[in-house]
Amino acid sequence: MIPGVVFSGSADGGMRGYSTRDGSIIWEFDTNRSFETINGVTAKGGSFDGPGVVVVGGMLYATSGNGGLVGRPGNVLLAFGVD
Repeated sequence: MIPGVVFSGSADGGMRGYSTRDGSIIWEFDTNRSFETINGVTAKGGSFDGPGVVVVGGMLYATSGNGGLVGRPGNVLLAFGVD
């Protein structure tokens, strides 16, 4: 959470930011895809079924692909900045 926004990942692979004022979606990112990584290892997003996001130093970090038994598997750590 940051002032005015609550972040929540879902089983469909969507990361959403909800307004704390009225609950409307004000930001959304679909993680169900492959990602180019810094170290060149293949990474793919999937379901959010694990730890919540971390917000620190102006960055939002989230793991995507915590599929478990019923979700979409993957293996990516995403980092979002303000830019």
